[in-house]
Amino acid sequence: MSATPVHGTWEPRPAARWEDAFLSGNGHHGALVFGDPNDDRTVVTHHTLVRPGEGDDRNRLPPRLADGLSDLQDRLLAGDPTAAEGFTDGRPLQWVQPFHPAFQVRLRRPDGHQDRDQDGYRRTVDFATGVTEATRADRTSRVFVSRADDVIVQHVTGPGLTLDVSLDHRLPGAPTGLGVGHGAVLTPEGALLSLRARYPGSDLACTGVTLVAVTGGRTALSPPGLHIEGARSVLLLTRVRRHTGELDVVAEGRALRDLLDGAPGTPYDDLLARHLPLHRTAYERVTLDLAADPDERALPGSELLDRPRSAALLERLFAAGRYHLLSSSGLFPPRLTGLWTGDWDTAWSGAFTNDANLNLQTASAAAAALPEVTEALAALIRRQLPDWRDNARAVFGARGVVAPAHSDGESGHSYHFSREYPLHLWTAGADWLLKPLVDHDDTRGEHDPHTAAALAEVALFYEDFLTRTDSEGRLVVVPSYSPENRPANASWGTVNAAMDLSAARHALRTAAAYHPEHADRWRALADRLPPHRINADGALAEWARPGLEDSYDHRHLSHLYGVWPLDEITPYDTPDLAAAAHRALELRGAENDSAHGHLHHALIAARLRDGERVTHALGQVLDGDFFHASLMSAHYPHRHVYNADAAHTLPAVLIEALVQSTPDRLVLLPAPLPAYPSGELRGIRTRFGASLDLTWTPDGATAVLRPTRTHRIDLWTSAGAEQLDLVAGEDRVLTTKAR
Repeated sequence: MSATPVHGTWEPRPAARWEDAFLSGNGHHGALVFGDPNDDRTVVTHHTLVRPGEGDDRNRLPPRLADGLSDLQDRLLAGDPTAAEGFTDGRPLQWVQPFHPAFQVRLRRPDGHQDRDQDGYRRTVDFATGVTEATRADRTSRVFVSRADDVIVQHVTGPGLTLDVSLDHRLPGAPTGLGVGHGAVLTPEGALLSLRARYPGSDLACTGVTLVAVTGGRTALSPPGLHIEGARSVLLLTRVRRHTGELDVVAEGRALRDLLDGAPGTPYDDLLARHLPLHRTAYERVTLDLAADPDERALPGSELLDRPRSAALLERLFAAGRYHLLSSSGLFPPRLTGLWTGDWDTAWSGAFTNDANLNLQTASAAAAALPEVTEALAALIRRQLPDWRDNARAVFGARGVVAPAHSDGESGHSYHFSREYPLHLWTAGADWLLKPLVDHDDTRGEHDPHTAAALAEVALFYEDFLTRTDSEGRLVVVPSYSPENRPANASWGTVNAAMDLSAARHALRTAAAYHPEHADRWRALADRLPPHRINADGALAEWARPGLEDSYDHRHLSHLYGVWPLDEITPYDTPDLAAAAHRALELRGAENDSAHGHLHHALIAARLRDGERVTHALGQVLDGDFFHASLMSAHYPHRHVYNADAAHTLPAVLIEALVQSTPDRLVLLPAPLPAYPSGELRGIRTRFGASLDLTWTPDGATAVLRPTRTHRIDLWTSAGAEQLDLVAGEDRVLTTKAR
């Protein structure tokens, strides 16, 4: 391979837009760093910062519709194509509480102290450390968000630093009724700044506290901030809290000060030293080398983005995707915007959008050795299971759990729905969200008891819900919904959506594997579900119910859930269904050109061994100007609507094209990308309990397997299939020639 790929990115200019700000985060706090030496701004975010909802709180509970369920089922089974349109309680569409930024920490140089000459300026972000850095001449500003201490750390050094420091709530979209109060006090240990913002019409508030420790020079209060003159260094520690009542700012400041006590080295170095083992270890587990041109690897990210088919760009986007995914996962998994936004008007509320986006963003977690991401998803699910139970009871009159399509992180209730988006009818969500946790259990070879308990509740729901049958005695999923599409000849709520069938089968069989004492009952229920239907076009139908016609031009590919991420439909076990799924993929349009649609398409194509289609779908994103200079992405082409889908999903696409695994199968180079004929992928985790390093050239590939458990698997390569006996602790070297 060529020289080591660049694990970071850089720019020769400060960020003019918050979308281009470099990012750091620890899964709780986030920072968007502009790096302007004359007005150094760091926007502070936190996963808990959601603006309280307006209107009747009862509209944020699931609708109580269970008493009318039987009548709805009768009408749908009798052929009424619009029956589900009236299955609501009449409420208006209610979005989840919107995610928002807290404030920005500003370090401004007064007139007479500003740098007019920007020659030699450079800002960087180091993916391996999480440190963003801006340098100009002999002045440096570094920012990172500590995983060890849950604090945003900013360290400014240089001779004769003269700065005005403030916490500034004035960010785009901030509501006019926001009740803002500032505090500033000097103590022997340093200055303490605070900003309290109370939400309009609410007793909820968020408060940020920044400790400012200055070395050298003079510090004076300059309300609402402070003025520093002639300092050698300035260290700022920032936290933000969402709360009711008053926050004890003094106690928060004391906790920040405690982080600086008793350290053997300089405070900044000690803070960084505590953070690095947690961040660097996770980030460096997996690496991708595409033998890129060293000169291109040296380019700033904005120039590299102008070379969309460059191997160096794909290397950097892979690295950036893993970095941003790790950095946004902790308290919660990533939102639609990851952990970051610089605007209060965040598109789609910056929600956890469960019916596609969240699983796409976290798709690489198991294979790319990021259990931190899976654990964040698991924590979110565990906290919301009581609300999922409410959904099952209120809407369906059933035991067990039903997941919502949208969540703000606080509530797991299903209340975001409308006539055009009857998301409260979506029953596949719990299985869809639990699938990454099952994959994680596969990689480590044991069942997590929390995942086992959640799967049992999903199975209980299906026991109560799957009571209707068709003329052949098969169970019927009714009502049924395929996010976010509708048949060409019917309304949105229908019967036997392919995703619902796949989810029910998978949930029941997986729950049976985790709970042998109930296995016979749950497997028997799964076996009574109808098969998928192949339509007149030879494609796997989005609705298995005869007579429901497909609508092909849509961004979602929910009906191909059985291909990805499930292993229900594969070229190896079910070749006829795989061919029908491939035909469905061929017929699928891109609709509004959203990034998640293209990359979802690519993930499914990789499972179906279609490298050309993976290349095309990936190219739609690389050619479509979806990435900001920060290497965070947008939802639409031309960097329209800040959104983490492309950034976080791209690593999963590349991994799926190169390596796929199940508990009993390994596939090497299932969908190779011709534009990248040589490369090395290291550190991949397989679902049969082995790590894997893969090297490939135009002549063939070599894989090194390091099994942690003894197991027999099927190995698939371009030469065909063979059985492979793995022994725990014994490395295996596999070689295959080019097709």
